Amino acid sequence: MSKNYRLGTMMFLQYALWGAWLPLTARYLSASVSEGGLGFTGSEIGMTLGLAGSIGAIAAPFIAGQFADRYFSTEKILAFLVFTGGLVKWYTSYQTTYSAWLYLSILYSVLYMPTLALSNSITFSHIEDRENSFPKIRVWGTIGWIAASWAFPMIWLQQELSFQWMPPFLSGEEVPNVTSRLADALKFSGIISMIYGAFCFMLPNTPPKQDASEKLAFKKAFELFNYSSFTVLVIASLAVSIIHQIYFLQTGPFLSHIGIKDSQIGPAMTIGQFAEILTMAYLGYFLKRLGFKKVIQIGILAYFARYAIFGTTLLAPWIMVLSQAFHGFCYAFFFAAAYIYVDKISDEDVRHSAQTVFGIIILGGGPVIGGWLSGKLQEIYTEAGVFNYSDFWYTLSLMGLITGIAFFFLFKEQIKPNGDKN
Repeated sequence: MSKNYRLGTMMFLQYALWGAWLPLTARYLSASVSEGGLGFTGSEIGMTLGLAGSIGAIAAPFIAGQFADRYFSTEKILAFLVFTGGLVKWYTSYQTTYSAWLYLSILYSVLYMPTLALSNSITFSHIEDRENSFPKIRVWGTIGWIAASWAFPMIWLQQELSFQWMPPFLSGEEVPNVTSRLADALKFSGIISMIYGAFCFMLPNTPPKQDASEKLAFKKAFELFNYSSFTVLVIASLAVSIIHQIYFLQTGPFLSHIGIKDSQIGPAMTIGQFAEILTMAYLGYFLKRLGFKKVIQIGILAYFARYAIFGTTLLAPWIMVLSQAFHGFCYAFFFAAAYIYVDKISDEDVRHSAQTVFGIIILGGGPVIGGWLSGKLQEIYTEAGVFNYSDFWYTLSLMGLITGIAFFFLFKEQIKPNGDKN
């Protein structure tokens, strides 16, 4: 298997195990016990899916960046983290209390969150033309997310499948007790994780930098804040990651609210991943034609557009479902482009840690604030037991618009065409 095929398979598994459980978990946690869910409150869900992820992201520079840049081959660290995380995810599926979910989610995030940066840094270490090659490899992560989001409901949540117009284009009657079966998505993710862990030993060897001048890699990586473009990008990323996190906390319950069946929530959300495939495929082209600033700007404004549509109650449900296509621009034009920019301004011996330092912001600060804000806004916009989704989504849309305007005026690119720092 060629190097690029191995890297593409790595990305497929990296995001398949995430797509297997994340789109469905908020619905399972929020559904009442009588429906088959766990009946968690909005704040409890925010803490479970927000705070937990943040702790893992904050630990990432010490677990992933330091070890991968200084002591151990990256693929071996990746293998240990994803395999162990799979065992934790399997065990979590049997839990029913808030405290158990919170603590196990924190443990899982400490294991999983560093792997996002590690998979990126392994890829960057073995490609040359980053603007063109990275999107083509990273797109397999999106395909993996779609495959997992489709496979689980078609195999486990539905029966007597027939053709339909909405992804995954095959749908059937829901099995009895379908909501309670959403917990099994965690087991499915665990299986994928353990397969991924074994596959890591087939990845290209990515050894640590033994001749590095600075022993604490993450310390040197923080020197990136000397570049104003990195500082502005980090601040914008914090704001965007807050509203990005809330998408995964509230979209599942929201789709259920507008009439989408539980077994269709995961597949319906993959419309965003379909769009992501297209945008990732042409990301290199747009980066070279438009530059990092304009591409990232478009990504930020895509959040504004998507949430504005979500909040417009006059629109038909199918329009709200299809509007998730904006997710392609949200992720590829913002996050993927930002990862590439961080790599281009980082010194070679701290690229792993630079990715994880950036990850502290978008996977650490953002989720914990997003989790808290999601619960707080749900309290504010709930009257007589009825949640006003419209005002909720409009608030997030406004946050996206303000961030986009600020980024436009403050961000200045600080890399030369060949990738050298100014």
